[in-house]
Amino acid sequence: MARHFPGCKAHARRDFLRIGTAGLFGLGLPQLLELEARAHAASPARERRAQSVIFVWLSGGPPTIDMWDLKPHAPDGIRGEFRSIATRAGGVQICEHLPRMAAVMDQCTLVRSLGHTIPEHGLATTFMTTGNRPTPVLRYPNLGSLVARLSATPPGAAPFVAVRAPGGQALGDVAGYLGPAYDPFELEVTRPGPTSDAVVDTRGVVLPADFPVAQLDHRNALAQSFDHAFDAADRNPELAKALDTFDHQALDILRSNKTRDALNLGRERRAVRERYGPTEFGQGCLAARRLIEAGVRFVTVRSGFTWDTHTQNFSILRAQNLPQLDQALSALIHDLHDHGLLEGTIVYCAGEFGRTPRINASAGRDHWARSMAVVLAGGGFKRGFVYGSTDAQGMAPATDPCTPDDIAATILHQLGIDPRQELQTPTARPVQLFREGHVLGDLVG
Repeated sequence: MARHFPGCKAHARRDFLRIGTAGLFGLGLPQLLELEARAHAASPARERRAQSVIFVWLSGGPPTIDMWDLKPHAPDGIRGEFRSIATRAGGVQICEHLPRMAAVMDQCTLVRSLGHTIPEHGLATTFMTTGNRPTPVLRYPNLGSLVARLSATPPGAAPFVAVRAPGGQALGDVAGYLGPAYDPFELEVTRPGPTSDAVVDTRGVVLPADFPVAQLDHRNALAQSFDHAFDAADRNPELAKALDTFDHQALDILRSNKTRDALNLGRERRAVRERYGPTEFGQGCLAARRLIEAGVRFVTVRSGFTWDTHTQNFSILRAQNLPQLDQALSALIHDLHDHGLLEGTIVYCAGEFGRTPRINASAGRDHWARSMAVVLAGGGFKRGFVYGSTDAQGMAPATDPCTPDDIAATILHQLGIDPRQELQTPTARPVQLFREGHVLGDLVG
């Protein structure tokens, strides 16, 4: 299906459900678990500061010059409409419409000197979410797919989950050369009505009520279910091979009480649910915290609203984007801290690029990849810290320039994964995780 960013060239995205019936009955999951076991047996143990990642994705290109790196002394036409406010991190100021984030900034690192050279949505998204500059020669895997491949996951937990609000993009097939076994479980958070609590569509991660666990446990009944489910589809020749000694681990994910409980947001105290806000995005961030608590290693949360503000940038940010982000992201950081999970969980908030320092004739900002800012928290990253800076007009990094592959390499380093190690493609070609990324030692405590 085509995904359109207002004011931009449309870019086709493969936006289809990767789990559905195939995920429900474990296709690909036993292979995933077997590959994980082999990888961990062969990989040397490394010191790690974190176990999990929550990637808060702001699709469309957030105007970080109006959020995390304001230029109050820049001339008209660049400065923007928002004031800077002080935060709990001494000397660090951010946008006035992010007051809750200002209150938790002592738990965060701001990277203000990130940049790259791809001001196009699709390719820039690939760079930011894989840590590798796009190339027609090879499809690199999403960071979540890499973590699923290289990190052990507790029994009963899915390794990589993607949560979105209605209208948000599905990640789809993002595992690249690792293959579809490492694609995410896709979940959607919805609110049935304006006064209703949010619910999570759990198809593909827990069993539906009309599919009893006893049926899963019985191999012949499971085979009959495959026959019924795939009457209109090609038979999978690898199915029988998949039903091997890893079956019980795959089935554990489907019938796990902790996965089911994590996705039941109604089990959370109402005060906590209200802290995240009544939006699908806010409740998606709550679902992410609960999934991490249940043992999931990588969760991506995507907002259902665009940051592609070519027109009316300031009114859109003021009325919708910044209030929702402020409430949800600050609640996530606060909640992880309250549950003793922040030190072991990396929170990473980013989009594909920034926006032009110069305001256009439509009171908007256009694509700008040369300078942008991202937020990191937890997982051993420094607290109350700003890394790098941009010049006086926000045009380009002035100190400590870094790139998306540097951030990706540093995140995996914190997970105890050597970013220089190699994996193999299906054709046995050795590929280093990141071609050019370097660990940014000054970011970590």
